[in-house]
Amino acid sequence: MKEKDKRRDVRGESRERAKCQRETLGKYFYDLSKLTFTALVLGGIAMLFQSEKIKISMIGMFMVGILLSVGLAFCGNKILK
Repeated sequence: MKEKDKRRDVRGESRERAKCQRETLGKYFYDLSKLTFTALVLGGIAMLFQSEKIKISMIGMFMVGILLSVGLAFCGNKILK
């Protein structure tokens, strides 16, 4: 009986470890999403106030920032589910 209990405990610990790793990885992707949004989208908005013209590179930066933010948040959500 004791051997069986030990195996059960080991399985439970490995499940807890895997759950913790998934949660940490999901949080990591959410944080990457926030950083990408801040750097590319909000940084691009700051550049708009500094220059007179709207350049194609600024629009590209907005689009890439939004797409990456959504993509990384989606990955984080998939990992957590």
